[in-house]
Amino acid sequence: MANFRLPSVLMFGWEFPPFNSGGLGVACEGLSKALSSSGVDLTFVLPVKVPIKVPWCKLVFANESEMFDEKQIKSMFSGYQSHSDAVKMGKYGLPENVSGSLMQRVKAYADKAPAIARKNKHSVIHAHDWLTYPAGIAAKESSGKPLVVHVHATQFDQCAGDDVNKEVYNIELEGYRRADMIVAVSARTRKKVIEKYGISPHKVKVVHNGVEFTKSNKDVTGGLSQIKKSGGKIVLYAGRITLQKGPDYFVYMAERILKYEPNTYFVVSGSGDMEEYMIREVSKRGMSGKFIFCGWLRGEELAAIYKIADIYVMPSVSEPFGILPLECMISDTPVLISKESGVSEVVNCVLKSNFWDIDDMADKVVSVLRHHKLKNHLSVNGREEVKAIHWKKAAESLISVYNSLDNAFGMFLFPSSPAFESAQVQSL
Repeated sequence: MANFRLPSVLMFGWEFPPFNSGGLGVACEGLSKALSSSGVDLTFVLPVKVPIKVPWCKLVFANESEMFDEKQIKSMFSGYQSHSDAVKMGKYGLPENVSGSLMQRVKAYADKAPAIARKNKHSVIHAHDWLTYPAGIAAKESSGKPLVVHVHATQFDQCAGDDVNKEVYNIELEGYRRADMIVAVSARTRKKVIEKYGISPHKVKVVHNGVEFTKSNKDVTGGLSQIKKSGGKIVLYAGRITLQKGPDYFVYMAERILKYEPNTYFVVSGSGDMEEYMIREVSKRGMSGKFIFCGWLRGEELAAIYKIADIYVMPSVSEPFGILPLECMISDTPVLISKESGVSEVVNCVLKSNFWDIDDMADKVVSVLRHHKLKNHLSVNGREEVKAIHWKKAAESLISVYNSLDNAFGMFLFPSSPAFESAQVQSL
């Protein structure tokens, strides 16, 4: 047992469920809830006002005057019925019809940060991903409190190569340099921050994401349930349909699977800038009758798809972490993930392949579809393994990071708190 102090945290985020475009918002929700339940006094800041309230922390909106009503927000961020009637959502979790360019929005958020820092008690500042780094830096300059920046992805993940957006890269670099501590969601992300940005290894800690262990009771009705009743198999892709996520490799893999298991259907939940390309490739290869594009599903609807799928495949080219595989494991669904993912560091009861090895991926999927014992082994053991990967563990690691800043600054930044067992932050 160690005598730790609990901080008051001013946390800057860019999105928050249900108004999110991906895993960043899910992580912010899970971490904020777990930190608050551990006794941390948390204020969570968002760039624009959205109609949400949470019982575990205080929400602050940088632009209080820019309020969207619930109908507008739902149309911008909620699950889509199909690719054809989807209202397009911005790449970084803001609706496309919000005024101003993305960089203007990032700057406007930063401009509001000093006043927010003055009005809200805090002993540490925590900023999630590059979109919030300028706001975190501005808050630090105003209050003088230490800054933690949280790396959920880098430009080298988003671009899946070295042809990065220099403007974003420079914001990331400035955030890493000005931060007092950097938290990376995986060892592979930590390595990129060190090697690609020239950051000292001593400054970058690994805190793996967690998952909320809740199972859906909702069942799928309609076409998918009929496929299962007729003996068909379902292979699931879920997430953003972007270069980083490897949707093209999913299509190539599907073509090989159908040679051996022709009664297989491929369900795609998500949207993104490669969606039209993916649809064209499916059509060109004569697989349109085997693919179901159901748009961006969320919550109970997505959880129901997890349950009915025979296997979930995440063929990401570069995945800093990847929360969706954990959600599938909770639902007893076998999982195949790319070895190029951060989540592969924390799970063993899954199948793993290199994203480019479509033959290996196809072989493993076919094995699960054909062999009930293998599928059952992955389902049962995966469900048990994922129970240990929870947000509370991540929160304890973050509190340990906060307290390392307390010691480094050589003063009591945080009020006294009862002792508790803190998870050791991984430093590789």
